[in-house]
Amino acid sequence: MNRGILSSRLLTFLFWIAMSALTLLPVWWMFLVSVRTRADLFGKPSFLLDLSAMTWENYAAVLSNPTFQKYMTNSLIVATSNAVLVSMLALLAAYAMSRFALAGKDNLFFWVLTNRMAPPAVFLLPLFLMFTGFRIGDWSLFDTRIGLILLYCVFNLPFAFWLLQGIVDAIPRELDEAAYVDGASTFTVLMTVIFPLARPGLAVTGILTWVFAWNEYLFASTLTSVDARTITTGLAEFVTVTGTNWGELAAVAMLTLAPAALVLALVQRHIVAGLTFGAVKG
Repeated sequence: MNRGILSSRLLTFLFWIAMSALTLLPVWWMFLVSVRTRADLFGKPSFLLDLSAMTWENYAAVLSNPTFQKYMTNSLIVATSNAVLVSMLALLAAYAMSRFALAGKDNLFFWVLTNRMAPPAVFLLPLFLMFTGFRIGDWSLFDTRIGLILLYCVFNLPFAFWLLQGIVDAIPRELDEAAYVDGASTFTVLMTVIFPLARPGLAVTGILTWVFAWNEYLFASTLTSVDARTITTGLAEFVTVTGTNWGELAAVAMLTLAPAALVLALVQRHIVAGLTFGAVKG
């Protein structure tokens, strides 16, 4: 291996190290703010961690707060329910579009994707009127977990459908036909043939839709008020007219980041496998 190739690889390695450091710098700064006292925050800023001055009081204050606990529970329930529901519906839709001769299915596929083309803010006013106007007795979709779950399905389902469509198309039809010859029903083929082979794609679909729902702020802040507020909307409560509680705000931000980062770190291998599945048809 000549010196030119080694130099090129070293430059590439250093470039990605620099990009990684630049990407993680805001996270590191947020962590530093979360482990400093209020007095230290207004002192001389530093990117170095002073172990002797570290404090976990911001995290203790946040974790012992019942309001924060409720927000975190709401986020976990909404994001997980949305991911499961979207993955199931998207797999069924992708299977139908791939295996059945549906009239105008190409136009239908494009129409489904158009739901992701407009900015979410465009739908804010009509959705607010729908959530507050749809009532069954004293119950309405406004400020409910089920309302957020269904709403996130509307926006995440097109993405999941698009992602799973290519994955299901890459599964050979001969496997379906062999199962039908053995007397399997359509449901049996879906569960015993399509589902096992599409699991890498389902994993990445569920993970990404979970992260999308977990991080969403605009609709959660507008269509909830007390009972169904999520952790992302709770961040704004630390900004008050009397000032900003930077330490607790940073602690909540780190706790909000932690579940998504942990999930992505644990299943990174499955994400790569799911995104590359079906890229090349055999």
